[in-house]
Amino acid sequence: MAINTRTWARDGRSLTFTELGFGSAPLGNLYRAISDEEAQAILEAAWAGGARYFDTAPLYGLGLSETRINRFLRGKPRDEYVLSTKVGRLLKATTEQKRTGHGKWFDVPARAEVYDYGYDGVMRSFEFSLERLGVDRVDILFVHDIDVFNHGSQAALDEKLAEFMGGGYRALLKLRDEGVITAFGAGVNEWRPCQWMLERGDFDLFLLAGRYTLLEQEALQSFLPLCRRRGVGVVIGGAYNSGILATGPKPGAFYNYDPAPELVLERVARIEAICRRHGVRLVDAAFRFPLHHPVVVSVIPGGQGMAEMESNLAAAAAKIPAALWSELKAEGLMRADAPV
Repeated sequence: MAINTRTWARDGRSLTFTELGFGSAPLGNLYRAISDEEAQAILEAAWAGGARYFDTAPLYGLGLSETRINRFLRGKPRDEYVLSTKVGRLLKATTEQKRTGHGKWFDVPARAEVYDYGYDGVMRSFEFSLERLGVDRVDILFVHDIDVFNHGSQAALDEKLAEFMGGGYRALLKLRDEGVITAFGAGVNEWRPCQWMLERGDFDLFLLAGRYTLLEQEALQSFLPLCRRRGVGVVIGGAYNSGILATGPKPGAFYNYDPAPELVLERVARIEAICRRHGVRLVDAAFRFPLHHPVVVSVIPGGQGMAEMESNLAAAAAKIPAALWSELKAEGLMRADAPV
């Protein structure tokens, strides 16, 4: 299966993304444990299907995702794929009882996360990631989770942003200037901190999780137009809003990492009904929608099983009739200014 590609280019640097990338948080045993063999099979299925962009992070499985990516990429020609990971956390050895992420990460190394957005912290995080990944270079570094969702309040976030812009940002500039990385940006669950950083720094790409989807398009207000003016690309994570746009509004469906509230369930039910009328799977519409925006370079759903991976590959090949988007807009279920 051929997957379409999109090229990001800025200031003489360029990267070619497949429209379907691979988000590797589930490979860190997110919510349930899978074996190394299962993880390898899922990654190989993604590769066989044509995916050539792989995103990971130290947080995912407290190092497990990066080490599984290592095994998978060994022997793959380095110029045939794009690889991104993240900085902003260091992993410290600890006891199983004191490790990060009980109830979220299962059967993972005993490590505790320590946020560090400073210069030295970013450099050390990058060095550790190179070791876990087994590669000599990474194409993109994203500063990770620098948002209210993770830090608890705007005041706490403001402190982290100041720490990053005064330290970690300089480290990323140095790595890019030296050609050690091709590009850098931020991987965040909120668009407002991304816009704040873009207004103050020379960023290349943002990984925006869950905030430009079939359910949510507030980023169209100012952030995505600013990206377009600045030649900045956007990778879309969380295109299924933690699952509900893949599973539909069934009991127990997840939205934003928690059980979906009633209002979200009702809205998704209305969207799904329109998709059905046009003979389209909800998950296909959810995958294709963000790719209509000119700054979006890739959508990176996760896959924790072969069925999910096959569904993602099918979504990447899906054709969506223009009438579906028109009806969603007419019913007030999509912003009128959303590119389709």
